[in-house]
Amino acid sequence: MRRREFITLVGGAAAAAWPLIGRAQQNERMRRIGVLMGLSGEDNEAQLQRAALQDGLRELGWIDGRNVALEYRSATGDSNRSRELARELIALPCDIIIGHTPLNGVALVKETRSIPIVFVSLGDPADQLGPGYVASFARPGGNVTGFVNQEPSMAGKWLELLKEIAPDIRRAAIIFNPGTAGGGGAYYLQPLEAAAKSLSMKIIPAAVHNDEEIEHAFDGFVHDGGGGLIAMSDIFTSVHRDRIISLAAQYRLPAVYPFGFFVRSGGLISYGVSVADLFRRAASYVDRILRGEKPGDLPVQAPTKFELVVNLRTAKAFDLTVPATLLARADEVIE
Repeated sequence: MRRREFITLVGGAAAAAWPLIGRAQQNERMRRIGVLMGLSGEDNEAQLQRAALQDGLRELGWIDGRNVALEYRSATGDSNRSRELARELIALPCDIIIGHTPLNGVALVKETRSIPIVFVSLGDPADQLGPGYVASFARPGGNVTGFVNQEPSMAGKWLELLKEIAPDIRRAAIIFNPGTAGGGGAYYLQPLEAAAKSLSMKIIPAAVHNDEEIEHAFDGFVHDGGGGLIAMSDIFTSVHRDRIISLAAQYRLPAVYPFGFFVRSGGLISYGVSVADLFRRAASYVDRILRGEKPGDLPVQAPTKFELVVNLRTAKAFDLTVPATLLARADEVIE
């Protein structure tokens, strides 16, 4: 067969195939994925989380605007807004919904027992979602599964780091919002009490609900000296992190934070999971559910990636010398 005849034959076969491919793409049902975020869409960290999710989905063949439509909503720690947006996503309807933070997870499970829900950034699902939604980590059952971001023992680690970076500290204020923190704050306060005894320290819970109460908490704590701060893993502290970090700098108050993005925003030190990494991992469960697996058969997963982040600029501003052993353990050092 001559080369020209071969090219003509192949070209004709390809041309005949293209309409079939086009029809297949047109007939493929667009899947809708709801994402109920904890942070505002304008927040830099929220944008990183969204990018991580979309990258994870893309690697598995799910392209936003091609075969999936991603519907983002942001509740920013407002329980009423969480419920409103949960109902909105369910009514679209969505094929699957990702719920970021306990507050959003609770809003979603109370609105649907049929649409699959993948949660991101919960502590104990049975405690934070309520009984009956997750039977066990190994086999959650029902329509809910996901990724845990913390455990109570982490609280003791925060206190140890605070003492390590500022050895003279005798007291630590624990800032949190009881309306959004796990167990009203008890999820972390109990292990913090135990750790404080072993370190000969005193913890002082500082329950806050808005910026004004944050300022009052700082005013009431700093005057006696010898104090430090721990910001609890809580969507409220994440949303209000700039104010908390600013006041810690104003009062030169050494502080430990639950996520690296606090330190990248000017905080002193953090230890916890990469939330963006959890969003990337969540893509694997979205993929498996969209391909037919049941969420109740997918085990709840514990965090696998922790990061210790230290901001040397902030330490210098506080006249703190970061121990070499601490720097050697750090996953990221901001200079």
